[in-house]
Amino acid sequence: MTKTRVLFLCTGNSCRSQMAEGWLRQLAGDRFEALSAGIEAHGKNPRAIAIMREAGVDISGQESEIIDPELLKTIDLLVTVCSHADAHCPAVYIPGKREHWPFNDPARTIGSEEEVMNEFRRVRDQIKARIEVFTNEG
Repeated sequence: MTKTRVLFLCTGNSCRSQMAEGWLRQLAGDRFEALSAGIEAHGKNPRAIAIMREAGVDISGQESEIIDPELLKTIDLLVTVCSHADAHCPAVYIPGKREHWPFNDPARTIGSEEEVMNEFRRVRDQIKARIEVFTNEG
């Protein structure tokens, strides 16, 4: 059986798209090939790695990469997880579907370390819930 290829796209490929890739791989990696990329590559956010590890998902081996227009031609579903990426995605032919699942950027949270980490956890849990809905639809 061929896996459905899903690419999660964000501005910097450091938090939200990385978490979505990790969740899809963890929850339905037998049916989906999860990938992520960014309009830019900001490197992996250590807080995202830490809060995913708390949930039992290791994303430390994933890469922070810039979107490759050739890759877009090979995916079944492109999911933008932030409005900036949705608006600035390269205008190329995408053979599959395109969806927008907006999530707040936890890296922009201002406050104490505890407040910032709690926002990362909140977004992590929102992404997990959306991935669960997605995987149960098909």
